[in-house]
Amino acid sequence: MSLLEVRNLTHSFIDKILYDEASFDLYKGEHMGIVGQNGAGKSTLIKILMGEIIPDKGMIKWQRDIRIGHLDQYVEINGTSTIIAYLKTAFAHLFELEKKLNDIYPEMAITGNYDLMDQAANFQEKLEASEFYSIESLIDKVVYGLGIHAIGIERPIQELSGGQRAKVILGKLLLEKPHVLLLDEPTNFLDKEHVDWLASYLTGFDGAYIVVSHDFDFLEKISSCICDIEFGTIKKYTGKYSDFLRQKEHLRADYIRQYDAQQKKIEKTEEYIRRNIAGVNSKMAQGRRKQLERMERLAPPTFTTKPTFIFQEIPLSAQMALKVHDLEVGYGEPLLPKLNFSVLGGEKLVITGFNGIGKSTLLKTLVHRISAVAGSFRFSESVKIGYFEQDLIWKDDTKTPIQIISDFHPKLGVKEIRTRLAQCGVKNTHTSQAIGTLSGGEQSKVKLCLLLLSPCNFLILDEPTNHLDAETKEALQNAIVQFKGSVLLVSHEEKFYQKWADRSLNIEDVVK
Repeated sequence: MSLLEVRNLTHSFIDKILYDEASFDLYKGEHMGIVGQNGAGKSTLIKILMGEIIPDKGMIKWQRDIRIGHLDQYVEINGTSTIIAYLKTAFAHLFELEKKLNDIYPEMAITGNYDLMDQAANFQEKLEASEFYSIESLIDKVVYGLGIHAIGIERPIQELSGGQRAKVILGKLLLEKPHVLLLDEPTNFLDKEHVDWLASYLTGFDGAYIVVSHDFDFLEKISSCICDIEFGTIKKYTGKYSDFLRQKEHLRADYIRQYDAQQKKIEKTEEYIRRNIAGVNSKMAQGRRKQLERMERLAPPTFTTKPTFIFQEIPLSAQMALKVHDLEVGYGEPLLPKLNFSVLGGEKLVITGFNGIGKSTLLKTLVHRISAVAGSFRFSESVKIGYFEQDLIWKDDTKTPIQIISDFHPKLGVKEIRTRLAQCGVKNTHTSQAIGTLSGGEQSKVKLCLLLLSPCNFLILDEPTNHLDAETKEALQNAIVQFKGSVLLVSHEEKFYQKWADRSLNIEDVVK
C-alpha cells in the first residue's frame, strides 16, 4: 500500500496548465526527487501535497495517521526562543513523558499506591526506546552536520538571517523523524560539506521523502526515483538521477521519431486527398480525410529552448580593479576579522566559507548597501559594477517582469523587453504576471535580465545559482567564462565555478 496516492491531478496557474490528469504514488521508504524547469510547478506540487493549495481537480490521499515533515521557511517561530530551545521542541512529547514519569514517584510516596510502578516502568521503556537519554548527542549530530554550531546555538531565532533560519528549521525536521519528509530546495543555504552530510543522512533515512532540488549531484546521491514535471505531465522514473536522464533522453528521441513519422504520413495523405478528391478515386480520398480527422495527433516537440546570457561589457583598463585594506564588515559590530585582498583587472575570484559567516555582508558593503565598520576598500575609477543579490526582494512584488524591466530601462519597448526576458529563459506567459507569484527560479531570471541590460566590467554575484535549473546554470556559467572583466563570486556550488575561477578566498581561513 502506498503512503501517498495522487490521481488525475489537474491544476492551472493563470492561463498555464501545470499538470493535466497526472498520477503517481509514493511508497514506504521511497526516496523521490522532483525535477523540472523553473516555473514547471515543483513548489506548487509540494504545497498541493501539504493542502496549502487546492488543485483544480484530482485526488491527494495520504495514508491514515501518517506524520509529515515539511520544510517551510516561513513557519511562525517564537523569535525570542534560542536555537537550542527550538531544536529541543522536536522532542516535546518525550519531555512531557519524562515529566509524567517523574511525577509518579512523589505520588507513590504520598499515596502509597505502588500499583503505579507498572505505569512508571512503561513510561521508562518508551523513553529508552525513543533514545530520550541520547537527545543531546542526537542534537549535536544535526547541529554540526548542518553547520548550525557556527551560528551559535544560544542565539535567539529573531537574530538569524533567512538562510540561517531555514537551516535551523531543517535541523528540527530531521530530529523529529517523521514518516515522510517534504523538502523544497533544502541545499540552497548549505555549504558543500553540509550538503554532503545531508545527502548521507537522507540516504540512511528509514522513512520516505520527496525532495525538490536543482542540485543534481545531490539528487544522484539521495534518490531512488525521480518525478519529472514537464509539459503538463508528471512522469515517474525508477532509479537515480542519472538513470532518469538516460531514460528521458531515450523517450524524447522516440517521441521525436514518432512525431516525424506521423507528420510524413499526414503530409502524404493530404497530398493524396488533394490529387484525388475530385477524380475517380474520390470515395477513397474522402475515406482518408475521415481517417485524418479521427487521428489522435501528437503535439509537436516543444522542448524548451536553452537561455542565452551575454553581459554588456565595457573596457576595464585598470590593472588593480579592487583593493581591500583592513576592512571590517557587519551591522554595528564586525562579523569578521580585518580583511585584506585585491582583485586584478579581468581576474575571477570566488569567496567561500560556511553559511552565515559574513560573505553576503562583505558583498553588500562593497556595493555600498551597508557601511563598513572599519577599514577601507577602493575600486579603480574605470570600474562599473554589475551586482546580483541573492535575496528575492522587490520594491513592489505586484509588478510584472515587463513593468520591472521598463522601470529600469524606460527606453525599451514592450516587444524588446519580451525578447530580452525570453533570452533569459522567462516564459512568455510569465512576463505579464506579478513577480511575487513566480517561482524562485523565474524571479532569479528576471534579476539576471536586469543585470544583462546594465553595462559593466566588474561582476559581483551573490549565490546566483540558487533556484536555477540546469540549463540556466550552464548558460550563466558560459557567460561568466566569456566575460573579460573582473568577477567576485560568492557560491556554495563548487561545481559551478571550479573550472573557471582563477583563485578562491576562504573566509574561514581569515577567522582562524
